[in-house]
Amino acid sequence: MNTGFKKNLGAGWLYAYIHFITEVVCFFILSRNVGDSVMLWIFPLVYDALAFVPQSIIGYISDKYPKINFGVIGSVLLCAGVVLSSVPLLPGKFTGLTILCLGNACTHVSGAEVTLRCSEGNLSHSAIFVGAGSFGVISGKLLGQTAMPYPIVAAAALTAIPFALLAEIYRAKTNEKPCIGFDYHSKKIHPAVVVILAVAIVIVRGYMGYGIPTSWNKTVIQTVMLYVTMGIGKMLGGVLADMFGVKKIAIFSAAAALPFLLAGDQLMTVSLIGVMFFSMTMSITLALLVSVLKNAPGLAFGLTTIGLFCGTAPIFFFKFNTLEANCTIISALTVLCIAAMLIIIRKDEKNVKRNNLHG
Repeated sequence: MNTGFKKNLGAGWLYAYIHFITEVVCFFILSRNVGDSVMLWIFPLVYDALAFVPQSIIGYISDKYPKINFGVIGSVLLCAGVVLSSVPLLPGKFTGLTILCLGNACTHVSGAEVTLRCSEGNLSHSAIFVGAGSFGVISGKLLGQTAMPYPIVAAAALTAIPFALLAEIYRAKTNEKPCIGFDYHSKKIHPAVVVILAVAIVIVRGYMGYGIPTSWNKTVIQTVMLYVTMGIGKMLGGVLADMFGVKKIAIFSAAAALPFLLAGDQLMTVSLIGVMFFSMTMSITLALLVSVLKNAPGLAFGLTTIGLFCGTAPIFFFKFNTLEANCTIISALTVLCIAAMLIIIRKDEKNVKRNNLHG
């Protein structure tokens, strides 16, 4: 059990707020603009493409030029995106959406860079940062359905700037160093294979996330519970991996999620338990990629977001509409993910972090 994962954990909480605000702003705009039937399909697809895919490029730049504060840049872009999105004309809305997506990509990459570099191989920091986004998504969706003025949302985006500046304190001493302590992939497997399989797991997770049977989800409160559970699961995955081992939590969470997901179509409590377990694997796939790409955590994070886009994009064009089909697909994909994780994750060792830090 690792008892030192609390070190520099403040960076995770600082970027948890930034991530929360980022998603509030973005999903406020999405919620406001998808009411039109033309926008209903186009806007979310464009958003996913522009917010997810560029993160690999921005991550690569951030790795090469670590002194660039993409957290501050992203917050400013988010503010500008809200202002332009408030223009009633269609060109203004799409320009605003593009800028908003770039701001989203910048804050995500910055959060990954800071939390991964200062965590000394722990997963809790990045898990807390990423998990907070789920709370922001549902908050933004709900606020978008109110009479909340655009200027207030634009101002909210700027509140992330002092948090991004403060977080640099944690990153300052690690800019020129690789991400020490990340050593979770099996040395028996070629690094390129680890990267391919880890991204494949992310793709599968992205697709499965939309295919989870949740016929019980009919009210606002139930939707809030769904997103809150996702956020808690993402955070818990990193914390528990630090406490009990990456491989144990990866296999346990994936296997434990399946029966609850399959049996929870009409049962909210059962389904939410499955969603929580399912969400716990998020930080583990990122840790695997960083283990291979120790000098490029921004690029590693960007690969996960490309994987998410590849997993979610097919949903816009094709869905399995029957419970039987969804359950079959989820079962098959879960088995494949568990098999991949068994192959590429190294055996948990009690002193692996200590050995990495001193050897």
